[in-house]
Amino acid sequence: MVIDEKLLTNAVDLALSQGATYAEARFQEDLIDSLVMRNGRVLSLSTSVVRGVGIRVLVGGALGFAATDRLGRESIEATVLEAISRARAIAPLMKKPIEFDESRVGRASYEAVPKESFEALGLESRVELGREVYKSVSDTLKKTRLSVLTFGFTTSSQRKLVVNSDGAYVRSSVPRISVWVNFVEHSPEKGTIQRFLDFGAAGGAEWLREWRVVDEVSQEASNLERVLVEGVEPPKVDVDVVVGSEIVGLVVHESAGHPMEADRILGREAAQAGESYVKSDMVGRFEVGGKYATVVEDPTIPGSYGFYLYDDEGIPARARYLYREGILFEPLHNRHTARVFGTLSNGAARAMNYASEPIIRMSNTYLKPGDMSFEELLEDVELGVYIKSYMEWNIDDIRWNQRYVGLESYLIVNGEISKPVRNPVLEVTTRGFYSRISGASKYLKFYPGTCGKGEPSQGVPVWFGGPDVKLAKIRLGVAV
Repeated sequence: MVIDEKLLTNAVDLALSQGATYAEARFQEDLIDSLVMRNGRVLSLSTSVVRGVGIRVLVGGALGFAATDRLGRESIEATVLEAISRARAIAPLMKKPIEFDESRVGRASYEAVPKESFEALGLESRVELGREVYKSVSDTLKKTRLSVLTFGFTTSSQRKLVVNSDGAYVRSSVPRISVWVNFVEHSPEKGTIQRFLDFGAAGGAEWLREWRVVDEVSQEASNLERVLVEGVEPPKVDVDVVVGSEIVGLVVHESAGHPMEADRILGREAAQAGESYVKSDMVGRFEVGGKYATVVEDPTIPGSYGFYLYDDEGIPARARYLYREGILFEPLHNRHTARVFGTLSNGAARAMNYASEPIIRMSNTYLKPGDMSFEELLEDVELGVYIKSYMEWNIDDIRWNQRYVGLESYLIVNGEISKPVRNPVLEVTTRGFYSRISGASKYLKFYPGTCGKGEPSQGVPVWFGGPDVKLAKIRLGVAV
């Protein structure tokens, strides 16, 4: 659907005439097709259309937000008045009025163009892929039994038009595709092991060839069968630990991305998604690691699951360096937090759907790669552990103390991968992780996720990733 842009510009004009010092109107449409299968059989099919207009206004130093899924002029105007009313009700309670920075907003139109459209992915081909995955995993296992395999396939198309009173006009269209697989293997003698695999990107059907879902899932099942049946306990002494890119990506998302969200630093998220160990005066000064501790946040990566070129306040997107060679460098900002910090927005405001307010969000977060091969990471390790993937993780409210339980893991003996290791536990502080990195591979790999934040909760697509890294001398635990 294409909305008449005059409805949005008229909404902005109406808000200004009613006393708003800033007004924003955002049309957003999300078309989603989803398939879920279990053990090769279709469990559910769904198609949803989430479409409407969100209005945000600044009145008397307070922000008001309201939304509607009725796209006629009268309904949108009524929504503007509702947003105005909410802001006015809050204004007397504000200890400090909200102000926006002087960032230059954009006027642009962009889209992520798929190489192969979703029309090439009919229902039959999606179901057939689910059946192939189930059959391949079932045939792969020799010493364990496949208890259950759940398969999901989702395509979505997101269209937006954002206009505001500072002159922003941004039209965008981003299609996304994702496939996920969850399976459980069982051994009467050894118990069970479970794996969740997720594939996701912006683009079209072309991604299926790159992902090679059937082969990847089958290989994972085979590897985990060996871990379950043959896995030994990790060493009980301090050892070098090589951490796989999947875990590295999760670590940077949780221990760099979230604590460097400026609204979280200022306390807005405290009662919602948590706090941050970072305080405003630590930015540019606090040392969290060494030369390998550079964490980048970049929504402009082509094909990325968290892709966008302008945020929902109309600010051009760019790469942000959260940590730079171990120093807290640049929080993620919207226009309000940028004003508080005395800087300019770096384009981190976005909303899950039309009915959600734009808040500070991550997009694609990764640890900067090094210059080593995987073999070079291993070569001087006499005794160590390679933790390739994780089964569970925990991190505290301020994102400082964290714990990761390995899934596919192996002993390293004299620089070579050896026996599988079962349930190693990496428990470390944020500084403990980044300061122990003694080497990083040159290969960067990303993993998709849906990041939750806000109240009401919003989930947005993200990528997180990094290279494989080596941590010097850590005592691993074991999960029982």
